[in-house]
Amino acid sequence: MTKALTTNGPVLLPGTNGFDEEATGYQLNHPHRPSLIAGITSTQDVRDAVAYANRTGAKVAVQFSGHGRGAGLEGGVLISTRRMSGVRVDPQARTAWVEAGASWQQVVDATAPHGLAPLSGSSPGVGAVSYTLNGGIGLLGRRYGYASDWVRRFELVTADGGVQEVTPGSELFWALRGGGGSFGMVTGMEIGLVPVARLYGGGLTFDLAQAPDIMDVWHEWTRTVPEDMTSAVSVLSYPDAPMFPEHLRGRHVAQVQISYAGSAEDGARLVRPLRAAGPVLADKLRELPFVESGEVFDEPKQPHPYRSEHRLLNGLDSQALAKLVSLAGPSAPAFSVIALRHLGGALARSPEIPSVVAHRDAAYSLHVLSIVDNGEEVVRPLLEAAMALVAGQAIGRLLAQSFGPMTEDHVRSAFAPGDWPRLTALKAQVDPDRRWHVNHPIPGRQTA
Repeated sequence: MTKALTTNGPVLLPGTNGFDEEATGYQLNHPHRPSLIAGITSTQDVRDAVAYANRTGAKVAVQFSGHGRGAGLEGGVLISTRRMSGVRVDPQARTAWVEAGASWQQVVDATAPHGLAPLSGSSPGVGAVSYTLNGGIGLLGRRYGYASDWVRRFELVTADGGVQEVTPGSELFWALRGGGGSFGMVTGMEIGLVPVARLYGGGLTFDLAQAPDIMDVWHEWTRTVPEDMTSAVSVLSYPDAPMFPEHLRGRHVAQVQISYAGSAEDGARLVRPLRAAGPVLADKLRELPFVESGEVFDEPKQPHPYRSEHRLLNGLDSQALAKLVSLAGPSAPAFSVIALRHLGGALARSPEIPSVVAHRDAAYSLHVLSIVDNGEEVVRPLLEAAMALVAGQAIGRLLAQSFGPMTEDHVRSAFAPGDWPRLTALKAQVDPDRRWHVNHPIPGRQTA
């Protein structure tokens, strides 16, 4: 079977050494089960893999290094990008060329020596390209906007195996900046960088039994902070188990994450109202170099099976906040995290060059994630209850925070109604045979 496909990287078949690791990734739920894996090292390798898929009538999926995955690929060709992870920085132009498999940490490591930073996310191990294709709300979002707003150009392999340089002014450039992976495989992108070398950030952890008002305090505090302040709050219950830090075991906690693009002195002054909300179990706020920005959220690095729901909100209701806190309490059916992020600022402003990112008037995002070791049906009621609590404030979805299978209506809700016909027509044009199997599929529609 593999004689028809040759790449500079490995071509792996089920049962061979390394196949399962490459097929699984970070998300253990809904795993890919391809007929073969192409370990690509170059754009030409991608073209060869797509040509093979076209000859055999196979679907193609791309394994980046992100957290999200919808329904896994059954059969077909899985392109593994981990060997194509180069980053080239132009410090004078303040840009970086980022290859398909580069993680945000690799981009940050390359840009930091020049006093520059990308619009990276909370988890440095996530793939920069896949994150950016889905919009990307990062640590500097309220100051500088969406990651996709900062893309200058893409290199794209389309379903016919051709290569395009996608630049401003084209329909594809508009769609790729926030529209996901439905239109082909981005093998590289040029992004703008911002002059940030350090930030004031980290986390404050509160025991909700001792600081029951912290969610309301954080909510009111977000109404007053400058755009340089990006923050979030997460609620979860730690089991009383030795694998967790002793000071957190058995506690129902709220963790406030802070990323301030200003001086440590100003940052410390701004967070005083939060510190005054109650006793602090853990205080990890400090001035830190941007290369250590992953410490702000300090997200787990080990793979898990999980399912999530997500909504963008135009506001928060105090009663709903209280009920959300209880959903992630000790009685939750599985380990669950309920997270709110403060939006607005530069995220609310349209970029100079239009993109497909919608719902820029959202004030907050809600993300509920549950571990599904015992099956999705165990946590589905919790996810549905959380979304019901915010139904009156929900205005749509963000692709980057949607983990799990999505219906067409779910995907449509991430975009402005008037943009959906443009997206489906473009999909029909560039991928008429629906070759690409993606997390958030946009269906092709033939135009009249």
